[in-house]
Amino acid sequence: MGIPYYPGCTLSTKAKGYDRSGRAVAAALGLELEELPEWQCCGATFPLMLDDSMALIAPTRVLYQAQQAPPPSPPLRGRGNLHPVATLCAICFNVLRRSQALLKRDPEMLERINWFTEQEYHGDVRVVHFLEVLRDDLGWEALAERVVRPLTELRVAPYYGCLLLRPYEEIGLDDPENPVILHDLVRALGAESVDFPYNIECCGSYLTVKEPQVSETLSKDIVASAREHGALVLVTACPLCQFNLDYPQRETEAGRTGNEIPILYFTQLMAVALGLPEEAWGMEEHYVDPRPLFDER
Repeated sequence: MGIPYYPGCTLSTKAKGYDRSGRAVAAALGLELEELPEWQCCGATFPLMLDDSMALIAPTRVLYQAQQAPPPSPPLRGRGNLHPVATLCAICFNVLRRSQALLKRDPEMLERINWFTEQEYHGDVRVVHFLEVLRDDLGWEALAERVVRPLTELRVAPYYGCLLLRPYEEIGLDDPENPVILHDLVRALGAESVDFPYNIECCGSYLTVKEPQVSETLSKDIVASAREHGALVLVTACPLCQFNLDYPQRETEAGRTGNEIPILYFTQLMAVALGLPEEAWGMEEHYVDPRPLFDER
């Protein structure tokens, strides 16, 4: 049985390339992702109201579905008797991991939501990001051994953003100030990881809807910083970050500036390095086409 997998809304619509490359990479590594049946939206933001029980219903339903899913075989390491559910989307990961933590420490809230939904979630699900599966269950050395198309001399800037790392007390995926998980992955693929000072700065998140000029300014600063530090491509684990960083670089009536940097999902970079066919890369809908980067590699 594969690893129970929650794709979320964005990976089923705007970020299909992330989902496609993620599934292809997982299958190539023997980490098959098994999509949860009949899943629904996680809520897209973690609720911060004084009475947040209504907003917790959506993520709790997802956790309940994960609880009902058959466990992966072999089991994931370090999860004890918990039911694991993996996700690729940093937003879904943030919402579900924080909801999981809140319901664990607040049995009263859990009881209230179970009463409302008429489902018995027991609080025994562990939400994991696919990056954690790669690091903790596969290992970077094992990943490096599977690379058939080393990305030598490709300078890649890992961009973490906010939701993959913070708040640390509830997320705990990596050091929120000096994360390394994407850096380690990039190096395992044979590429050169590029440090730049904006790699944990916010891209503007949902401000892209309400105040797009604010988000666009923040995103342009991030891309400019990566470029100034010699990056040829930027990788992320968040579909909203990918859109916010990619969209402002779209071609306008004045044409392109020549300074554009492709914004990739880490799974797309993996798909190239693992020698998967181009249709598995899922790069067709990027505003800055990354594929020419790999024509001669």
